[in-house]
Amino acid sequence: MNSAVLDDMLSLSRTTGHGAIFGFAGYSGSGKTTLAEKLIDYFYQKNIEIAVVKHAHHDFEADHEGKDSYRLRVAGSRQVLVSSVTRSALFTENRSEEEPSLKSLLNRLEPARLVLVEGFKKEFIPKLEIWQKSNQSPLLYLQDETILAMVTDDDILDLPIPRFYLNEIQKIADFIISTVGIKF
Repeated sequence: MNSAVLDDMLSLSRTTGHGAIFGFAGYSGSGKTTLAEKLIDYFYQKNIEIAVVKHAHHDFEADHEGKDSYRLRVAGSRQVLVSSVTRSALFTENRSEEEPSLKSLLNRLEPARLVLVEGFKKEFIPKLEIWQKSNQSPLLYLQDETILAMVTDDDILDLPIPRFYLNEIQKIADFIISTVGIKF
């Protein structure tokens, strides 16, 4: 990978105030969320503050009918912020026909040392592809220069990029850390 191209991929983190941004690409059922969950736990143990942006392909409902926050949102409030001593959640109605950009979503987050991005396949950020042979999906890295490594269960694939197996959490984490330049 050309270092100028990698530098361009890393530029989004500089413009949003986050330490680093790294993405996961793969089709539904490939194991993106499971891998992210394991990596988040690993990074948490290393005291690396993590935030996550996850793309949803369909209309989704995180709030629940009958809850006050739901009622306020349905009544017409564009945003509802629910807060307690342990957590807060901001519900925003996107009234535009277009999805918010990754940059605008990142700007809604508090600064984090590392932001993991699940989905957003077309964004120009460094990514891992998660691919399992049982899915029989097309390989994304063939069409996407931002995919820098593959996480797979297939040991037959002949890859021109680094390969990791799904259970190699420390190796995958080390690859991410070295790619985005996080220092301990």
